[in-house]
Amino acid sequence: MIADPLVLTVVLLFVMFALLLSSIWIGVSLMLTGIFGMLIFQNHLPPSISIFDKIGDLLSSSLYDSLNSWSLAALPMFILMGELLYKSSISSKLFNGLIPWLDKVPGRLLHINVAACSLFAAVSGSSAATTATVGKITLGELKKRGYSKMLAIGSLAGSGTLGFLIPPSLIMIIYGVLSNVSIGQLFIAGIFPGLLLASAYALYIMIAASFDKKAIPLQTEKVTWQDKMNSIKDLLPIMLLITLVLGSIYAGFATPTEAAALGVLGSLLLGLYFKSLDFEVIKIALLNSIKTTVMISFIIAGAGFLSQVVGFLGIATALSEYIASLHLSPYMLIFVVGIMYVILGMMLDGISMVVMTLPIVLPIVKMAGFDPLWFGIFLVFMVELSQITPPVGFSLFVIQSISGEKIGYILKATFPFFVIMILVVVLVTAFPEIAFYLPRRMIQ
Repeated sequence: MIADPLVLTVVLLFVMFALLLSSIWIGVSLMLTGIFGMLIFQNHLPPSISIFDKIGDLLSSSLYDSLNSWSLAALPMFILMGELLYKSSISSKLFNGLIPWLDKVPGRLLHINVAACSLFAAVSGSSAATTATVGKITLGELKKRGYSKMLAIGSLAGSGTLGFLIPPSLIMIIYGVLSNVSIGQLFIAGIFPGLLLASAYALYIMIAASFDKKAIPLQTEKVTWQDKMNSIKDLLPIMLLITLVLGSIYAGFATPTEAAALGVLGSLLLGLYFKSLDFEVIKIALLNSIKTTVMISFIIAGAGFLSQVVGFLGIATALSEYIASLHLSPYMLIFVVGIMYVILGMMLDGISMVVMTLPIVLPIVKMAGFDPLWFGIFLVFMVELSQITPPVGFSLFVIQSISGEKIGYILKATFPFFVIMILVVVLVTAFPEIAFYLPRRMIQ
């Protein structure tokens, strides 16, 4: 271990952020940061050992170890499933199918974003795909029908982040691979927190619509039970796909990777059923999936190398011992970690946040007594917050491109849902059984 690992940590963080701000690829930035750390360590090696040989050994082993994972095979499959659904007419089918069932609910169609995002998140796993797909159809429809633009945009921004929390989730897959936590258990643990967050959004919409009578238009159409029954034909295929993907995991018939393959097959069948699938759609979906998978894999590989360097230099152990010496209570520690992630969310995207911080943060929270499974759900919440925090809130950019509104207006509309998410995080932290209940019941 080097003399002062805490100072080295600050230096490495400074180098990493400097590289990121220089617009170098994230994967390359992580690798260069690790190489820089090893070069600092050069004076601590015996003269007979070349630092470049040591760097080569660590780099080659970490690249292989970080990507040689069967669980990681689920990643490109879920991405492909989301791309295929994005190109199909599933968003319009969801909208048309949900309209009759929300007729008597306070706020009526303002709930469409929460309901549609929750359903799409359960088959996509991507926050960006969820926000873009649902937003393209709902914002225009809600505006045309006279609903509050601010509530429509805010609910889309908040609900769109459910793509990371409601399984299957790309962030959960990445976290599971990096932390050696069961991806299936993470998927199960995310159900109740995801439903709790969606319910909190719906409750806020009800309250806001009750106080602001201009938020919803005067009702001119009467929905009959026949309309509701007719809408089932639009919702049933989508519900079957959700059952196929999640049910196969929870029933123990398939691993997350196998379920992802079933999801791709199901999305292809849905495209054929809706008559929106052709060769061009498949080609674009495959190309986009390859690009996204390679980008994420490159980041994971860079993070794997940096993780090995952090362990080689003794940084994680030193930081854990330092924080332990502060005698912070476990909840104070989580509060500090949460503040750190909110700040990082203003500068980094969610995947980068996970892969760059996990090698240091996970040993600390484990030492404080927190279960890695629960921390995975907590971390997903932090990633969701990063999606709607400026200036690198990706969901904000997606909504801006869809709505044409200025970013300031979108931030104002999103703020109540940002606060609601923080309150739900506090609840899940105070009552961790919200995340543990289903996994423990499934084990029994």
